[in-house]
Amino acid sequence: MKADEKMKESLKQRDVTRRQFLKFCGAVAAAMGLGPAFGPRIYEAFAAGPRPPVLWLHFAECTGCTESVLRTANPGFADLLFDTISLDYHETLMAAAGSTAETILTTAAETSKGQFFCVVEGAVPTADNGVYGMIGGRTMLSIAQEICPKSKAVIALGNCASYGGLPAAFPNPTGAAGVKNALGANLSVPVVNLPGCPPNPINFAGTLANYLLKGTLPSIDAEGRPLFAYADTVHSRCPYEDSESRCLEDYGCKGKQCHNNCPTVKFNEGTSWPVQAGHPCIGCSEPDFWDRFTPFYRESGEDGGGEHGSDHYDD
Repeated sequence: MKADEKMKESLKQRDVTRRQFLKFCGAVAAAMGLGPAFGPRIYEAFAAGPRPPVLWLHFAECTGCTESVLRTANPGFADLLFDTISLDYHETLMAAAGSTAETILTTAAETSKGQFFCVVEGAVPTADNGVYGMIGGRTMLSIAQEICPKSKAVIALGNCASYGGLPAAFPNPTGAAGVKNALGANLSVPVVNLPGCPPNPINFAGTLANYLLKGTLPSIDAEGRPLFAYADTVHSRCPYEDSESRCLEDYGCKGKQCHNNCPTVKFNEGTSWPVQAGHPCIGCSEPDFWDRFTPFYRESGEDGGGEHGSDHYDD
């Protein structure tokens, strides 16, 4: 059976049409700056196989990044998972637990060494040799040190995995850090940061699509973020940037300082995004945003920046 026929049959079993999947691929193509016309090419790349193996690690986080990705509408994340990647380990979704789950992780990492993508969700506690973050009697730090270097590349999903996020906010007693900083010289494989709180699932799909289409990871900026998603500020893409009645800068919006494609990609199948719903951008795809940008909200005309906020943050 040809790849396209296999894909259509697999999608049919989950009540998703080829047209719906093509629409999703078109959205991914648009986010990548390729234009919707590249949607069929992305579809073909996803359908062709072999499916890249993925090991998904959870560290100091709230699982909100997984929740965001799970709620891609049509197709659902399950369709993306089972039709385009081979998800070999994911603590939230897998049925196995305890020692069985540990064995699956270590075996899969060794069997697919140098071939799998390691998705990291959550910051890595590093203080006192990582004792403040434990899974099954092991520190999160030791798990990251064992698994991440065996991968083809690490995808840090969310601000916590990318830069430390909330767990790394002042005074950061656990020494929480993004995966790249936590592992330092012990990590020689490429790292792609997909920050956000939560990140947009389209950007995750776009990162995988870039590899399937071109055989390489996407070009990144100085903060390790894919340029296709994070090259521009939120303000520069915002449809309300010149509207005095809708611009939320006076209410604490950090759109001029935050780099992300939220205004154009949006969330929930392109339904909306925070500023469209009247909520200021809080700068969640920037390093140290919890310390740099608090308070996140203010009354019009009020100065921003608390004791550890943007007015007192030392780069």
